[in-house]
Amino acid sequence: MALAHRCLRQVPESGPKGPSSSAAEPITPRSTATSRIWPKPVDERAILPAYEVLAIKYAETVRPAHDLFFRPAPTEGPGALDYYVWLIRGHGQCVLVDTGFGPTAASRRGRTLLRSPADVLMHLGCDSASLADVVLTHLHYDHAGDLGSYPQARFIVQNQEIAGATGRDMRHAVCNHAFDIENIVEIVRLVHDGRVHFVRGDTNLAPGISLHLLGGHTRGLQGVRVNTPRGWVMLASDGLHLYRNLQESNPFPVFLDLPRVLDAGEKALSLADSMEHLIPGHDPLIAQRFPSLVGMPYVFRVSAPPLDDHRN
Repeated sequence: MALAHRCLRQVPESGPKGPSSSAAEPITPRSTATSRIWPKPVDERAILPAYEVLAIKYAETVRPAHDLFFRPAPTEGPGALDYYVWLIRGHGQCVLVDTGFGPTAASRRGRTLLRSPADVLMHLGCDSASLADVVLTHLHYDHAGDLGSYPQARFIVQNQEIAGATGRDMRHAVCNHAFDIENIVEIVRLVHDGRVHFVRGDTNLAPGISLHLLGGHTRGLQGVRVNTPRGWVMLASDGLHLYRNLQESNPFPVFLDLPRVLDAGEKALSLADSMEHLIPGHDPLIAQRFPSLVGMPYVFRVSAPPLDDHRN
């Protein structure tokens, strides 16, 4: 954020006594050499690296309205959900945000798997076999599967998320149904192998990339804020699944804490430069709002300006 400098108006010293005037006289600097030079405000973004951010669509489904909104309108019909992972790249590094799911989970849950995120990364110049950093926004099946495709990575997770996914909440089917036990067991193995990096709350990952605890949907859901050429982009993940969840204060109906889900959407928006800098976790509108990479119509450049006609 810019550092604001407040210039206080100088009061001239008393001169010879004379009739007072109700109008304030302008203050003229004595000379360029002696007048104070105030520093210009510092733009934080100007001193931080700017990254490219790509949303990779890897799966899709259509769900009834009651699976999309906590309080669907009686006339609301089925709607689409798209499944994404996100790649942050630039300045010699690649950071993957979430890993998606594989064929077994797709078959079990009736989702249409379109492609493997790990395979797409190879075509984007980021080999999954040597990737160093993977941020897991949370541990639901569609965000934390196929971890074996990243054998060199450290996985960056909120402390609350692992505690929640392995704790007493998981006794209840209504709480554990969005987690795949195989993924949770693998995360525990990775903890024992020293490959899980625990974070608590909001923290910087690298210059221009920060992690922000959102919660609500799960105990330790986190979003990722990235400095890009067009400003601060906020990857909200499941802080909001669809733009409408936030715009209509009508959240996705899978959550642990309803008020905190609503707060999560507001916090995510406050960390983005605008609504057009806010990237929800599953909205098909991403494909309409942002340009795709040439030859890869399923990879969307969310760090680029939105398409001019996306409101039409």
